[in-house]
Formats: sequence, structure tokens, C-alpha cells
Amino acid sequence: MSQDIDYGNLMHTAMRGLIKTVLTSISDNGLPGNHHFFITFDTRQDGVELADWLRERYPDEMTVVMQHWFENLEVGDDGFAITLNFGDAPEPLYIPYGAIKTFVDPSVEFGLRFESPEDDDDEIEHTLEETIEVEEEPEQHDADVVSLDSFRK
Repeated sequence: MSQDIDYGNLMHTAMRGLIKTVLTSISDNGLPGNHHFFITFDTRQDGVELADWLRERYPDEMTVVMQHWFENLEVGDDGFAITLNFGDAPEPLYIPYGAIKTFVDPSVEFGLRFESPEDDDDEIEHTLEETIEVEEEPEQHDADVVSLDSFRK
């Protein structure tokens, strides 16, 4: 039996609990003010549910935007379900908290990044550059570019 405290794992558990708390509040009360989220998750993680065409297009990871239009947000103990609009096509998703790699609210410059041994800075920056533009409103075509540099150690 190890005498060491696994602070990294404890911190990840606490941060995922924070995400659950935030999403529960959003489910109950809606998104306040200018808050919106960029959520990057591992599409290969057990329990992730998404349409086959999305899994084919994003075989490793995917970033979704939760902003103006979303439906059916259901927050559970192990993950959350949500319906998002992909080019005027509503698609249901289920994302386990353990699959989340980054959670960013650029409206207040808040972000969480869950590191794993295989992550490196180049991979994370490349991922952010390829953020999926989820059309929240059909006439809206601009997307904000989010950099996590301000959240790095």
C-alpha cells in the first residue's frame, strides 16, 4: 500500500465535480449573462455517445460549444447528456466527465485542463486551433478563438 497521497487524481475529481455543479445550475436556471463553454472531450472514451458521422469526423477528440442553442441538458453522476446543433442538425451527445479534456468559459477567462501522461503542449494547441464551430444561431458565422495559454502553469 502506497503512503503517498494522489493529489493529481484528487484534483481531477474535484474539478470534474465543479463541472457537474456548473452544468446542474445551467440545467436548472439556464446560462446567465455572457457565459458559454468550450468543452473538449475524448471521443474514444468508454461511455461517450455521439452520432456515427461525428465519431468518423472526430475519431480522437472533439470540442463543442455550449452557448445560445442547446436542449435536453441532463446532468448525472458520471456525465451529462445534451442536444447540440451541428449545421442545423440537432444531435444528442452523452459525455462522461472522465472524457473531458478541457472546459473553458471565455466570458470570465476560466478554464480547466485535465492532463494525461500522453498530453503535450503542441497537441493541446493544435486541438484548440481545430475547435468545432457549432452553429448556435443559423445567421451567426463568427467563432471566438480561445487560447488556454493564460491557464498554463
